[in-house]
Amino acid sequence: MPLDGFRCFMIVVLGSINLDIRLEVDSLPLAGETIHAHNRQYFGGGKGANQALAAKRAGGDVSFFGAVGSDTLAERALAELVEADVPILDIAVVREETGSANIYVDRHGENCIVITAGANGLVDVDMAAAAVASASASAKRGLLVFQQEIPFETNKAALELARLHGVRTILNVSPFDVTSAELSRLADIIIANQHEWAKLSNGADDPDAMREWSGRNDQTLVVTRGAGGVVVSTPMEYFEVAAPVIQPIDTVGAGDTFCGYFAAELDCGRSLKEAAGIAVVAASVACLRAGAQPSIPLRFDVLGLLAKNKFA
Repeated sequence: MPLDGFRCFMIVVLGSINLDIRLEVDSLPLAGETIHAHNRQYFGGGKGANQALAAKRAGGDVSFFGAVGSDTLAERALAELVEADVPILDIAVVREETGSANIYVDRHGENCIVITAGANGLVDVDMAAAAVASASASAKRGLLVFQQEIPFETNKAALELARLHGVRTILNVSPFDVTSAELSRLADIIIANQHEWAKLSNGADDPDAMREWSGRNDQTLVVTRGAGGVVVSTPMEYFEVAAPVIQPIDTVGAGDTFCGYFAAELDCGRSLKEAAGIAVVAASVACLRAGAQPSIPLRFDVLGLLAKNKFA
């Protein structure tokens, strides 16, 4: 559903594609522990694919660059994107197997994830250049979205090219690693959860630390806090957005839902506060269903819940 009353440009996502294997367990496994799963399900996944799908379901015009293998996993991994009419012409077929993720979800909806990069490890600098070219071809420059499940060199090249061509960028520093601090300095907007932000800030977790970061780096910093909502800092403002009170079933994909919705709302002209407000509700709705991609809500449903004040 398009964003009524707004002129949208283009959201270009450069990122990962996985087949998610979701296992329901009573509790998350400890080191050396063998446990039984109650159920096994297969879903399309990967942070890049999830965020592209979320932006599309939010009403955005989306282009997606990534890679899959020439194997039986690829069709299954791409199924939800195809059904949602996310273009897959820019997704390369490479010699490695399609990426996968084993996701353990406990009875409280918490999770741990083990990823096999596979084809995602071959998303290269040429793909980065193509993604930037796609964003810069938009009438008013598109918005380029990144995560950290593809090679560091690819993300760095894309961020540097985007800055050179005046393309606005969003970097989700997830999954966090030793390159996150370097990459984060190259983006216009940083999205991190509270644990990732603590690593970026060396443990500082207060408004002053966020304001200092934004001012020093001339960036917008968005920190998601799960049930605690979202905090946003720019060189000019600082504000918080509360999250709806829910009973989560599965938190996998909630962060990606937030990122995709946030990008779509910004791309179509919403303010930071408006975009964060809609995105945090979308992320909360995503926690009410199992699986990353099946749980991503349509914008119509998100705005309907907002209008009814259902979560207040």
